[in-house]
Amino acid sequence: MTTSPSSRFPATFPATDVDVVLPCLNEAAALPWVLGRIPAGWRALVVDNGSTDGSADIARAHGATVVHEARRGFGAACHAGLTAATAGIVCFCDCDASLDPGLLVPFVREVLDGEADLVLGRRRPQGRGAWPAHARAGNLALARMLRRRTGLRLHDLGPLRAARREGLLALDLDDRRSGYPLQMVVRAADAGWRIAEREVPYRPRTGKSKVTGTWRGTWQAVRDMSKVLHESPRVQAGGGWSRSSPRP
Repeated sequence: MTTSPSSRFPATFPATDVDVVLPCLNEAAALPWVLGRIPAGWRALVVDNGSTDGSADIARAHGATVVHEARRGFGAACHAGLTAATAGIVCFCDCDASLDPGLLVPFVREVLDGEADLVLGRRRPQGRGAWPAHARAGNLALARMLRRRTGLRLHDLGPLRAARREGLLALDLDDRRSGYPLQMVVRAADAGWRIAEREVPYRPRTGKSKVTGTWRGTWQAVRDMSKVLHESPRVQAGGGWSRSSPRP
Protein backbone atom coordinates (compact mmCIF):
# COMPACT_ATOMS: atom_id res chain seq x y z
CA MET A 1 0.00 0.00 0.00
CA THR A 2 1.39 3.42 -0.92
CA THR A 3 0.65 6.71 0.76
CA SER A 4 0.56 10.19 -0.71
CA PRO A 5 2.76 12.86 0.90
CA SER A 6 -0.27 14.82 2.07
CA SER A 7 -1.19 11.95 4.39
CA ARG A 8 2.33 11.70 5.85
CA PHE A 9 3.21 15.36 6.30
CA PRO A 10 1.45 18.36 7.89
CA ALA A 11 -1.62 19.52 5.97
CA THR A 12 -0.73 23.20 6.05
CA PHE A 13 2.31 25.43 5.76
CA PRO A 14 2.57 29.21 6.09
CA ALA A 15 1.68 30.88 2.79
CA THR A 16 5.24 32.17 2.45
CA ASP A 17 6.94 28.83 3.18
CA VAL A 18 7.79 28.24 -0.48
CA ASP A 19 11.12 27.86 -2.30
CA VAL A 20 11.32 28.16 -6.09
CA VAL A 21 14.17 26.23 -7.71
CA LEU A 22 15.47 27.89 -10.88
CA PRO A 23 18.15 25.86 -12.72
CA CYS A 24 20.38 28.34 -14.54
CA LEU A 25 23.03 28.16 -17.26
CA ASN A 26 23.85 31.52 -18.84
CA GLU A 27 20.48 33.18 -18.35
CA ALA A 28 21.70 36.72 -17.57
CA ALA A 29 19.23 38.32 -19.98
CA ALA A 30 16.20 36.49 -18.58
CA LEU A 31 16.93 36.57 -14.86
CA PRO A 32 15.68 40.09 -14.02
CA TRP A 33 12.23 39.37 -15.48
CA VAL A 34 11.99 35.91 -13.93
CA LEU A 35 13.06 37.02 -10.46
CA GLY A 36 10.76 40.00 -10.64
CA ARG A 37 7.83 37.60 -11.02
CA ILE A 38 8.55 35.51 -7.89
CA PRO A 39 5.56 35.90 -5.52
CA ALA A 40 6.17 38.12 -2.49
CA GLY A 41 7.58 36.23 0.48
CA TRP A 42 8.76 33.24 -1.54
CA ARG A 43 12.47 32.46 -1.87
CA ALA A 44 14.14 32.12 -5.26
CA LEU A 45 16.92 29.50 -5.38
CA VAL A 46 18.95 30.10 -8.55
CA VAL A 47 21.15 27.07 -9.18
CA ASP A 48 24.12 28.21 -11.24
CA ASN A 49 25.24 25.27 -13.37
CA GLY A 50 28.47 26.77 -14.66
CA SER A 51 27.36 30.10 -16.15
CA THR A 52 29.97 32.34 -17.73
CA ASP A 53 27.77 35.41 -18.33
CA GLY A 54 27.49 36.72 -14.78
CA SER A 55 24.16 35.03 -14.08
CA ALA A 56 25.04 34.34 -10.43
CA ASP A 57 25.89 37.99 -9.73
CA ILE A 58 22.69 39.16 -11.42
CA ALA A 59 20.65 36.67 -9.40
CA ARG A 60 22.14 37.92 -6.13
CA ALA A 61 21.58 41.53 -7.14
CA HIS A 62 17.89 40.72 -7.61
CA GLY A 63 17.53 39.11 -4.19
CA ALA A 64 17.90 35.42 -5.06
CA THR A 65 19.82 32.82 -3.08
CA VAL A 66 22.47 31.34 -5.38
CA VAL A 67 23.41 27.66 -5.21
CA HIS A 68 26.41 26.47 -7.23
CA GLU A 69 26.30 23.04 -8.88
CA ALA A 70 29.51 22.06 -10.71
CA ARG A 71 28.12 18.90 -12.26
CA ARG A 72 26.54 19.81 -15.57
CA GLY A 73 23.02 18.62 -16.27
CA PHE A 74 19.45 19.83 -15.83
CA GLY A 75 18.74 17.15 -13.26
CA ALA A 76 21.92 17.93 -11.35
CA ALA A 77 20.90 21.58 -11.08
CA CYS A 78 17.31 20.78 -10.09
CA HIS A 79 18.35 18.31 -7.41
CA ALA A 80 20.95 20.68 -5.98
CA GLY A 81 18.14 23.20 -5.59
CA LEU A 82 15.86 20.65 -3.97
CA THR A 83 18.49 19.60 -1.43
CA ALA A 84 19.26 23.26 -0.68
CA ALA A 85 15.57 24.09 -0.14
CA THR A 86 14.21 24.36 3.37
CA ALA A 87 10.59 25.39 2.75
CA GLY A 88 7.66 23.04 3.14
CA ILE A 89 6.69 23.49 -0.52
CA VAL A 90 9.20 23.42 -3.37
CA CYS A 91 8.42 24.68 -6.86
CA PHE A 92 10.44 24.36 -10.05
CA CYS A 93 10.53 26.80 -12.96
CA ASP A 94 12.79 27.35 -15.95
CA CYS A 95 15.02 30.40 -15.77
CA ASP A 96 14.68 31.49 -19.42
CA ALA A 97 11.54 33.69 -19.15
CA SER A 98 9.39 31.18 -21.06
CA LEU A 99 7.29 30.57 -17.94
CA ASP A 100 6.04 33.00 -15.32
CA PRO A 101 6.82 31.80 -11.77
CA GLY A 102 3.92 33.91 -10.55
CA LEU A 103 1.64 31.26 -12.07
CA LEU A 104 2.76 28.86 -9.34
CA VAL A 105 0.48 30.44 -6.74
CA PRO A 106 -2.56 28.23 -7.54
CA PHE A 107 -0.25 25.21 -7.84
CA VAL A 108 0.90 25.74 -4.26
CA ARG A 109 -2.65 26.34 -3.06
CA GLU A 110 -3.78 23.06 -4.62
CA VAL A 111 -1.03 21.19 -2.78
CA LEU A 112 -1.69 22.99 0.51
CA ASP A 113 -5.42 22.29 0.27
CA GLY A 114 -4.72 18.58 -0.15
CA GLU A 115 -6.26 18.45 -3.63
CA ALA A 116 -3.07 17.15 -5.28
CA ASP A 117 0.40 15.97 -4.27
CA LEU A 118 2.18 17.14 -7.42
CA VAL A 119 0.89 19.87 -9.73
CA LEU A 120 2.34 20.26 -13.23
CA GLY A 121 2.00 23.07 -15.74
CA ARG A 122 0.50 22.11 -19.10
CA ARG A 123 2.17 24.51 -21.53
CA ARG A 124 0.12 26.47 -24.05
CA PRO A 125 2.44 28.22 -26.53
CA GLN A 126 1.99 31.96 -26.92
CA GLY A 127 3.34 33.34 -30.15
CA ARG A 128 5.46 32.01 -32.97
CA GLY A 129 8.49 30.00 -31.95
CA ALA A 130 7.47 29.50 -28.35
CA TRP A 131 7.53 25.71 -28.66
CA PRO A 132 9.38 24.30 -31.73
CA ALA A 133 7.68 21.46 -33.58
CA HIS A 134 10.44 18.94 -32.79
CA ALA A 135 10.20 19.72 -29.06
CA ARG A 136 6.42 19.35 -29.07
CA ALA A 137 6.69 16.04 -30.95
CA GLY A 138 9.18 14.71 -28.42
CA ASN A 139 6.98 15.79 -25.53
CA LEU A 140 3.92 14.11 -27.06
CA ALA A 141 5.83 10.86 -27.57
CA LEU A 142 6.98 10.87 -23.96
CA ALA A 143 3.47 11.59 -22.67
CA ARG A 144 2.22 8.53 -24.54
CA MET A 145 5.02 6.36 -23.17
CA LEU A 146 4.32 7.68 -19.69
CA ARG A 147 0.67 6.69 -20.06
CA ARG A 148 1.66 3.13 -20.96
CA ARG A 149 4.12 2.97 -18.04
CA THR A 150 1.96 4.51 -15.29
CA GLY A 151 -1.59 4.93 -16.59
CA LEU A 152 -1.36 8.71 -16.09
CA ARG A 153 -3.20 10.67 -18.77
CA LEU A 154 -0.99 13.75 -18.76
CA HIS A 155 -0.55 16.06 -21.73
CA ASP A 156 2.76 17.67 -20.86
CA LEU A 157 5.92 17.01 -18.87
CA GLY A 158 6.82 20.65 -18.49
CA PRO A 159 9.17 22.13 -15.89
CA LEU A 160 6.65 24.28 -13.96
CA ARG A 161 5.58 22.25 -10.92
CA ALA A 162 5.00 22.23 -7.16
CA ALA A 163 5.04 19.60 -4.41
CA ARG A 164 5.97 19.12 -0.76
CA ARG A 165 9.72 19.08 -0.15
CA GLU A 166 9.82 16.05 2.15
CA GLY A 167 7.77 14.03 -0.32
CA LEU A 168 10.09 14.96 -3.19
CA LEU A 169 13.17 13.98 -1.19
CA ALA A 170 11.55 10.66 -0.31
CA LEU A 171 11.27 9.83 -4.02
CA ASP A 172 15.07 9.42 -4.02
CA LEU A 173 15.51 10.89 -7.50
CA ASP A 174 18.86 9.99 -9.06
CA ASP A 175 18.71 11.09 -12.72
CA ARG A 176 21.00 14.07 -13.21
CA ARG A 177 20.33 14.78 -16.87
CA SER A 178 17.21 15.57 -18.87
CA GLY A 179 15.28 12.66 -17.38
CA TYR A 180 14.91 14.29 -13.95
CA PRO A 181 11.48 15.92 -14.50
CA LEU A 182 10.06 12.69 -15.89
CA GLN A 183 11.60 10.57 -13.14
CA MET A 184 9.85 12.78 -10.61
CA VAL A 185 6.49 12.05 -12.23
CA VAL A 186 7.13 8.31 -12.68
CA ARG A 187 8.24 7.76 -9.11
CA ALA A 188 5.44 9.92 -7.78
CA ALA A 189 2.97 7.78 -9.73
CA ASP A 190 4.57 4.59 -8.38
CA ALA A 191 4.14 6.02 -4.88
CA GLY A 192 0.43 6.63 -5.41
CA TRP A 193 0.61 10.42 -5.56
CA ARG A 194 -2.29 12.41 -6.95
CA ILE A 195 -0.91 14.32 -9.95
CA ALA A 196 -2.75 17.25 -11.50
CA GLU A 197 -2.25 19.56 -14.48
CA ARG A 198 -2.95 23.28 -14.87
CA GLU A 199 -2.76 25.12 -18.17
CA VAL A 200 -0.10 27.83 -18.32
CA PRO A 201 0.98 30.21 -21.10
CA TYR A 202 4.35 29.34 -22.64
CA ARG A 203 6.29 32.29 -24.04
CA PRO A 204 9.21 32.34 -26.48
CA ARG A 205 12.29 31.90 -24.33
CA THR A 206 15.05 34.46 -23.96
CA GLY A 207 18.17 33.08 -25.66
CA LYS A 208 18.76 29.61 -27.10
CA SER A 209 17.54 26.45 -25.44
CA LYS A 210 20.27 24.17 -24.06
CA VAL A 211 18.09 21.09 -24.47
CA THR A 212 15.28 21.37 -27.03
CA GLY A 213 16.71 24.12 -29.24
CA THR A 214 17.83 21.54 -31.79
CA TRP A 215 16.73 18.12 -33.04
CA ARG A 216 19.93 16.66 -31.54
CA GLY A 217 19.25 18.17 -28.14
CA THR A 218 15.63 17.01 -28.22
CA TRP A 219 16.67 13.49 -29.23
CA GLN A 220 19.16 13.31 -26.37
CA ALA A 221 16.47 14.45 -23.95
CA VAL A 222 14.08 11.79 -25.27
CA ARG A 223 16.80 9.15 -24.85
CA ASP A 224 17.40 10.22 -21.25
CA MET A 225 13.70 10.10 -20.50
CA SER A 226 13.20 6.77 -22.24
CA LYS A 227 15.71 5.23 -19.83
CA VAL A 228 13.61 6.52 -16.93
CA LEU A 229 10.49 4.93 -18.39
CA HIS A 230 12.21 1.55 -18.46
CA GLU A 231 13.00 1.63 -14.75
CA SER A 232 11.39 -1.11 -12.71
CA PRO A 233 8.43 0.17 -10.67
CA ARG A 234 9.40 1.00 -7.11
CA VAL A 235 7.58 -0.33 -4.05
CA GLN A 236 7.65 0.96 -0.49
CA ALA A 237 8.87 -1.51 2.10
CA GLY A 238 10.15 -1.01 5.63
CA GLY A 239 10.12 2.77 5.40
CA GLY A 240 12.24 2.87 2.24
CA TRP A 241 12.00 2.26 -1.46
CA SER A 242 13.18 -0.76 -3.44
CA ARG A 243 12.91 -2.12 -6.94
CA SER A 244 10.21 -4.58 -7.79
CA SER A 245 10.84 -7.42 -10.24
CA PRO A 246 12.37 -6.27 -13.54
CA ARG A 247 9.93 -5.21 -16.20
CA PRO A 248 9.42 -7.80 -18.95
